[in-house]
Amino acid sequence: MTAMLNYNQSNLRKEESHMLNRIDQLLLSMMAHEAPDAERIQHFIKVHDFARLIGQLEGLDPAAQEVLEAAAVVHDIGIHPAERKYGRSDGPLQELEGPPLARELLSRLGWEEAVIDRVAFLVGHHHTYTEIDGIDYQILVEADFLVNLFEGGRSAEAQREVYRRIFRTEGGKRLFRTMFSTGAEEQEP
Repeated sequence: MTAMLNYNQSNLRKEESHMLNRIDQLLLSMMAHEAPDAERIQHFIKVHDFARLIGQLEGLDPAAQEVLEAAAVVHDIGIHPAERKYGRSDGPLQELEGPPLARELLSRLGWEEAVIDRVAFLVGHHHTYTEIDGIDYQILVEADFLVNLFEGGRSAEAQREVYRRIFRTEGGKRLFRTMFSTGAEEQEP
């Protein structure tokens, strides 16, 4: 099994469990799960930070913000299991393998079932760009694209197409336009 199965609140130093909020505890747990894969750790931390910022720019209430941030932290938890099982980790396989692991991790950390259900749903759909059913889903997709476009070195044309097809929140659009000089701002109606 994975490192995550042995990582729970008891692995935090006593003083840490009182100083850290739930998202910070989740970040540490996910880092332990992904170790020693620095690339994956760097990826989810960047997605989390962009999701956090977009959520704040969009004025999410604290409960929705926490769901969004938790989903951003664990969104790619299915990559390593997919690679082990199938020899690849494309989006549909991540969406298949990720939700049970996200559920297990959040349960071990004492998260509420309603939050776990929504986070698992988001993990299981974060590469599905049709029928986005909530602001948390929309922001997660935008944050993941902000990171993937940069990490993948996508062309300006590809960036413009993603902007046109995917970005809906004002916060996400703002961050995109700040990061990428693609002329996307000229496409705004």
